[in-house]
Amino acid sequence: MRIGRLLLAACLLMAASVTGFAGYIAWFGPGSEPPSVCYGTAAKGRLEGGRRLPYSGANYRAYSLVGYLMGRTFAHSAVRDAMRDAYAAVYKSNPELRFVYAEMAWPWGGNFAPHKTHANGTSVDFLVPVRTLDGRVSEVPTSPFNMYGYGTRFESTGVSKSGSLKLDFEAMGAHLLALDEAARAHKIRIQRVIFDPRLHPKLAASKSGALAMSRMAFMKQRAWVSHEEHYHVDFDVPCR
Repeated sequence: MRIGRLLLAACLLMAASVTGFAGYIAWFGPGSEPPSVCYGTAAKGRLEGGRRLPYSGANYRAYSLVGYLMGRTFAHSAVRDAMRDAYAAVYKSNPELRFVYAEMAWPWGGNFAPHKTHANGTSVDFLVPVRTLDGRVSEVPTSPFNMYGYGTRFESTGVSKSGSLKLDFEAMGAHLLALDEAARAHKIRIQRVIFDPRLHPKLAASKSGALAMSRMAFMKQRAWVSHEEHYHVDFDVPCR
């Protein structure tokens, strides 16, 4: 099964356009890589020189090896750097926590179905941090059977409908605060956060969550698709 997925990803890479292939190759450049350039908006735009995190790090991983190999986890270099530094900061204060990042953009940006945004490398999806019901740090399961995490559902109480996991609002707030600080250090900022409004009171009831909600804008109405299993972050990045 795993070999088949790798072969599928390899075929998709070879089938990419010349511009797209250059986007993949750019990721393998040295640490002195030039900054990315974004154009237009998150809904209608494109990206040059998209960058991405490694598949996994000390306290994080990508949502899917298939999605990672297909190139669905690229972002503007400043966004990537803010993500990296935020994970590092949380690891220093809470090394036991684990995070899963999800979809972002193609290396070259553009239409990113089924998302309505994610077009210019300034949008990132993060799967919610979770714990088991007895308090152990865990992760949202990711497989084709639950849309690589996007099909997981939570009640307004913060407990998964399967009854096996509960949202870790304190960890989510800590991550958002670290992300906000890291973004500002890279001369960008968080423009807005999209997270299921039913769960806002639970997030606000946690110490770090309340502080995060006071520092950044959360979309108050329900989005067109579920955002209970992930929080979508739009970054304000100077684009052409």
